[in-house]
Amino acid sequence: MQSKDKNYRRGIREANSSGKMKEPKKKSAFFDQFASLRNVPRFFRMIWAVSPKLTIWNMLLRLVQAAVPLAMLYVGKEIIDEVIAQIANPVALTFSNPLWFWVGAELALAVVSSLLNRAITLTDSLLGDLVNNDSSVRIIRHAATLDLYQFEDATFYDKLERARTQTSGRTALMSMVLSQAQDLITVAFLAAGLIAFNPWLLLILVIAVIPSFIGEAKFNQESYSLSRSWTPERREIDYLRYIGASNETAKEIKIFGLEDFIATRFKTISDRYFLVNQKLALRRAAWGAFFSTLGTVSYYAAYVFVIGQTVAGQITVGTLTFLAGAFSRLQGLLQGIVSRFSRIAETSLYLQDLFDFLELRPLAGTHTGGHKIPRPMKQGFVFENVGFRYPETDVWALRHLSLHFIRAKN
Repeated sequence: MQSKDKNYRRGIREANSSGKMKEPKKKSAFFDQFASLRNVPRFFRMIWAVSPKLTIWNMLLRLVQAAVPLAMLYVGKEIIDEVIAQIANPVALTFSNPLWFWVGAELALAVVSSLLNRAITLTDSLLGDLVNNDSSVRIIRHAATLDLYQFEDATFYDKLERARTQTSGRTALMSMVLSQAQDLITVAFLAAGLIAFNPWLLLILVIAVIPSFIGEAKFNQESYSLSRSWTPERREIDYLRYIGASNETAKEIKIFGLEDFIATRFKTISDRYFLVNQKLALRRAAWGAFFSTLGTVSYYAAYVFVIGQTVAGQITVGTLTFLAGAFSRLQGLLQGIVSRFSRIAETSLYLQDLFDFLELRPLAGTHTGGHKIPRPMKQGFVFENVGFRYPETDVWALRHLSLHFIRAKN
């Protein structure tokens, strides 16, 4: 309770001295998010070190799954063309009929796709648990190497808090990056199919997606800046929530009548954060709706073009369904890739907090005049005229203290 109280009082002084709560810093969203991706290779080296076998299996499963959508669309095209052909020239539907071959192929692809999805989910879950445990062990072990003095520093404590509380985000990052790679391979397959029939459809799709990509990058950077700049306030909010309704602090709150102060302080900070976050969320929703509408219009423009070719007899009905399905799937995949890229970049920014913390070094390593504890200890410890004060203050918490600890005799 005493350690938390000191951190809390220090947070109060910092918030009050600033005069007002901080706004998110303006940065170059697009280039900052690209720069944050440099953390991803290092993160995947951590994943590989945790379990090379599971990592390889996950990648192989996703590679196979990436080819399934194109195969399903092509088989669907063949089924429709075969049905239309047999309507025009009826034949007996025996087991040797080519139609049943394509139906069987579609069934096999559907079963394989379902099994692959389950296998990918399983390996993601297992890898995620291992990565969570490994990163937590790294944080615990590294924190033990740092000085107690550092834990009293607000900036250091913010880094520790971000590194400690973003464990689930790191698991999500792993899954998102692997899914992104899978979808990019699927896009390559589907794009090759579109180009084989009509390259203009792919060009229309790319032009429609670029504005959405830039918009998502911009708003995710602003979201990260907001979250990072408010770390001390959010930490204070969490602490107020804890001490305001805890059996460990209930007696002190009742004795000193602190409930009004805690509730008012919590409401003041949380309301300010809500207003700033609301402004960002509304702008993001408005631009997201605009970009979504643009993508839908582009899809139907391409759809009208393909229908015109079908009516003119330039392509078959089966090809129409293939192109419409491929274009629709590509649109959804590209929008998902754009949205996921922004989330990956945002989470990668948070990943930097973990690496920053793990790169911190104890201050004691730079001190001079230190002495190691003798082993075995023969006499004890003597402290003569020692003192302690918190950083950035001239007020001594302890001063002119002398102690003598004598080693107990066996």
